[in-house]
Order: sequence, then C-alpha cells, then structure tokens
Amino acid sequence: MRKKIEKSDAEWREQLTPEQYHVTREKGTERPFTGDYQVTEEHGIYHCVCCHAPLFENEHKFEAGCGWPSFDRPLTAACVEEQTDSSHGMQRVEVTCARCNAHLGHVFPDGPPETTGQRFCINSVALNFHSGE
Repeated sequence: MRKKIEKSDAEWREQLTPEQYHVTREKGTERPFTGDYQVTEEHGIYHCVCCHAPLFENEHKFEAGCGWPSFDRPLTAACVEEQTDSSHGMQRVEVTCARCNAHLGHVFPDGPPETTGQRFCINSVALNFHSGE
C-alpha cells in the first residue's frame, strides 16, 4: 500500500458529500437497504470513495440480506485494516481503508462457509465501482 493519505477535516468535507463524510470520517453508517451496488455478474473493482484505493472485487460480493454490500474478502489483505470496535454496546471488528483510514464498515464471521467464512459488511457510500477492472 502507498503512503498514508492525510487531509484536514475541511479538505475531506470539501471532497465528500455530507453522507460520505459522516460514514467515512465520523464512523457513521448508512441506513440498511438504501445504498447502491446490488449483486451483479459485472466484472469490476470497488474503490475507496476518499482516496480511490482499490478495495474489493465484484466477484467476491454476495447477497447477505443485511442491507449493505457484503464481500467475503478484500482485494488484498493489505488494502484494509481491522480494529476492535466497542461502540454502541457491541464488540465488532471495524474495517478501514489502509491508505486513508476511511471507515468502510465491519467484518463478521458469518460469511459463506464455502469461501472465507467472513462477511465484510461495507457501506455503499464509502465505495465507487469501476467496471471492467
């Protein structure tokens, strides 16, 4: 992964929509079943909305029924970082972009057992899809 990207709060606010800012910089979440990126057969890569780093491959996406895009793995282990999240009275594992520290979502151990067994539950507003990559 490249050098960490650091910007001021004002720079992030100028670059992102209010919802993107809230989710990625303030560790918010979009309401379930309101985002984009339904499961499709289209080949492509999902990139971080903040720094454009490639994060997830469409072929690793699956329908989890949870209301957010779900992937069974990141593009590479180095493109995301995981931290313990004890907010809201729960123990979860937060997933952030390794390049700019954007909050992406959480990872849970209830993904497809025939693949990794993991479910990376990611906010769609934290991603941009690039088809054909």
